[in-house]
Amino acid sequence: MILSSEISFWIALTQIPRWGNVKVNTLLQMIFEKEKIGLEDFFSRSVQEWKEKFGLSEVDCENFTAAKNELPNYSFIAEDLLSQGFEIIPITSSDYSSTLKENLNPLNAPPLLYIKGNKKILQESSLAIVGSRDASEISLQFTDKIARLASKQYKVVVSGFAKGVDKQALDSSLKYKGQSIIVLPQGISTFGSGITKYYSQIIEGDVLVLSTFFPKSPWSVQLAMARNPIIYGLAKEIYVAESGNEGGTWSGVLDGLRKKRNIFVRKPEAIEKNANNILIQKGAIAVDFDGNSIPFQYEEIEQKQLVFAEPKNISKETKYPQQENLFK
Repeated sequence: MILSSEISFWIALTQIPRWGNVKVNTLLQMIFEKEKIGLEDFFSRSVQEWKEKFGLSEVDCENFTAAKNELPNYSFIAEDLLSQGFEIIPITSSDYSSTLKENLNPLNAPPLLYIKGNKKILQESSLAIVGSRDASEISLQFTDKIARLASKQYKVVVSGFAKGVDKQALDSSLKYKGQSIIVLPQGISTFGSGITKYYSQIIEGDVLVLSTFFPKSPWSVQLAMARNPIIYGLAKEIYVAESGNEGGTWSGVLDGLRKKRNIFVRKPEAIEKNANNILIQKGAIAVDFDGNSIPFQYEEIEQKQLVFAEPKNISKETKYPQQENLFK
């Protein structure tokens, strides 16, 4: 459990310019495991010690010195968040999502989670339903079906609060009395209207609002893209309602396939124009409208369905094994 007095140091560490998760988490390992000290102790060390013991460059030391000067401001932000019922979970905490850490690996996982709601949801079985913002009606119906099945099996539905499939996944999960994680593309303190809208579900423990960004960060395209791996990372299963051949869903699925994750893609109808079949060809598991895995053959696809460029090195004999219904 992180002490309230330590939160400002955690925030300061995550605000060092041009430091990604790997660099931050590597330093955390040195601080906690090698030197066996706390963050407050680390920030109190001299520039010379930062260089000699932790391998920081001159520029790094300048940035850490600037971060030290911002500690009073970060402390004020932390106190304000805590007073409003938000929580801050560091990667070292037992409350941190083990699923997220496993899927992204500990070095790539975000060092801090800013949350509002029932943090026990982070340890439950989970799935993400992803898809286009301008999804078709059949894709939204599929999303509703998967959310209903997930709720019946007490699986948390992870969504990104974008319009289309994301919003449908959240709304359907709550409609069927399930639980949901809203992963924000912005700082958690800028989500006031959303907190108000879902206040009763948050209080009742059915919705957890989560952000990995600086609390006051406004929505941006860059944060929306950076948010997508967190959605996939928080889920043990991923269902794709509809994807184009570019954008967040497309890139997220390809990244998941490279990591050998099981990703289930709705097999589209013949008249649909989307990239679902291409993702199946690339290794995703085809599922029917009810979420049941089905066999898939390349020759089943009519040429008019290949509205995007075909992937290379796909054999026409490629067939993916049928799997049992995951909801049974």
